[in-house]
Amino acid sequence: MPRKKTGFDFEKSLGELETIVEKMENGDLTLEESLQHFEKGVALTRACQKALEEAEHKVKILMEKDSKSTLEDFDPEDND
Repeated sequence: MPRKKTGFDFEKSLGELETIVEKMENGDLTLEESLQHFEKGVALTRACQKALEEAEHKVKILMEKDSKSTLEDFDPEDND
């Protein structure tokens, strides 16, 4: 099944967010640059979170169509 082009690239946005964090952690930015990077980081974080929520919703819908399957909450501590 071909992927729909949504205009949002999760992996690219996540990479950009990582770059922003690295730049801010280095401490070489001015206050103004730090604020600009922080603002961009917050926007990227929100966009990535929204994309993850939408993906989770799609998975739930697909799983509900399969009456044999049951959904369980994800537990990152569960290493089965």
